[in-house]
Amino acid sequence: MTSSPRSGSVLKIHTAEPFSLESRSLRFGFLAVLAALLCALALVAAAASPAAALETERWTAKSNQDSGNEVMGGTPTRVTWQGQSAQDESIASISLDLPEGTVMDASNVKATVLQGTERIGVDWTINVNGAQADVIFDEPLQPGYMVMVEFNECVLPPNGGTFPVVGSYTLADGTTRDIPDDGKTITVVGTSAAEQLSVWLAEQPAVQAWNSVKFLHLFFDPSIAVTSVPAVFSGWLLALLMVIVSFPLAIPLGLMWSFMRMAKNRVLCAIASCYINIIRGTPLFLQIYIAYFGLPQMGVNISGFWMGIIVLFLNSSAYLAEIFRAGIQSIPKGQFEASRSLGMNGAQTMVFVIIPQTVRRVIPTMTSEFILMYKDTSLLAAVGVYEIISNARIITAATGNMTPYIVGALFYLIVTIPATRAINHMEKKLADGGRKRRKAVAAATPGVPVVEEVATHAVAADGDADMTMSMRLSETFAISPEGAIYGEEKKALRHKARRDDKDGKGDPRE
Repeated sequence: MTSSPRSGSVLKIHTAEPFSLESRSLRFGFLAVLAALLCALALVAAAASPAAALETERWTAKSNQDSGNEVMGGTPTRVTWQGQSAQDESIASISLDLPEGTVMDASNVKATVLQGTERIGVDWTINVNGAQADVIFDEPLQPGYMVMVEFNECVLPPNGGTFPVVGSYTLADGTTRDIPDDGKTITVVGTSAAEQLSVWLAEQPAVQAWNSVKFLHLFFDPSIAVTSVPAVFSGWLLALLMVIVSFPLAIPLGLMWSFMRMAKNRVLCAIASCYINIIRGTPLFLQIYIAYFGLPQMGVNISGFWMGIIVLFLNSSAYLAEIFRAGIQSIPKGQFEASRSLGMNGAQTMVFVIIPQTVRRVIPTMTSEFILMYKDTSLLAAVGVYEIISNARIITAATGNMTPYIVGALFYLIVTIPATRAINHMEKKLADGGRKRRKAVAAATPGVPVVEEVATHAVAADGDADMTMSMRLSETFAISPEGAIYGEEKKALRHKARRDDKDGKGDPRE
């Protein structure tokens, strides 16, 4: 371009702006064409794609657990499947495969057809073959209908597991398609043999007649008793273990307290007397509460199992101390004096002469203390130890039935009755064994040490003469090697002691 010579300025003409507008127009036109092509491709793809399939909206099972929301296998429940058909699907039949091992009856299978919330009256037929159920409609359903199939009184596999939807459906034109699970599953908890037996018992006419009587049903329902056994049994094992650990620990501690109670030292006697009187004078239940709720506040944290063991053996040791003290004091003082005259010190007299006789005399009372300790484990239920009563209480709270407590009582009797019988038998054997051991000692070969036989004879002797002679012989063997050979002297001493006792010429203990 030219410039004006008068002004001396240059006129500039910009040609880039018209070019920019044209470029933008071309760009917008290209994008519009591209968008139209994409829409056309989407429509073509939608037209070419198959019709939408049936959708699974529900696949559930009703909880059949007494306490909880879980689905138990081996127990009747209700399984529900619900599906929504597509707008271009006319369903003629539906086939559902329940988990393998499922038990159901065709009379308990029901189909419902819905259009929105409105129920549609449709005729259908149910065919059940094992775990497979076929729902055949007399006429194909209208497209878009919702179908719900319910399996009432359905027993799922007792082993449990997680099960998705498995099945197929047939359209009016004969096309068969698989039913999608849409990520929906049923989780079944496995049941034990006891729970399966309980279900079977509940169906028996005899059990139903038994439960028809309110009193019998409330206090002993056979079906509840069967399911209670595993839980109560685990509590029984725990209670038995606590007693087996606690009682042996209480024996030496109780023996120590008894020695301290009989000691001439006033300090030791006062300590033992204070401990025994406090423990025996307060309830075990209170002692349990103090230990379980008081010690943690002092920073002493122990598990419930070990805390229960500690409380039980500390409590029992006080009672055993009095039992041992009474047993020791029941031994005639003449035996103490005779032992000292033979040169034995207090410890030897107590270990070899007094304690063996004391044990035989206190066995019945110790057995009673063992039984009491076993029954006292029920008090630990108040502080959360899952023993017999605690487990029975949980089941009772869930069922509203007293049967678990009756089952717990039977588990207590399993230990208490045989223990009492065994101790009675042991006492009889100990009483009858004295004569046999005396014959064995009398038949011993002269000149051969018979320390063990003579010591046993000293423990089990019946008469005063036998007791004195046996004690003398056993202690002679214990303190003198020369006493191993006694021969004719031993027989003479025995016969003299028996003759004096028979004629009443004096007490052989003196």
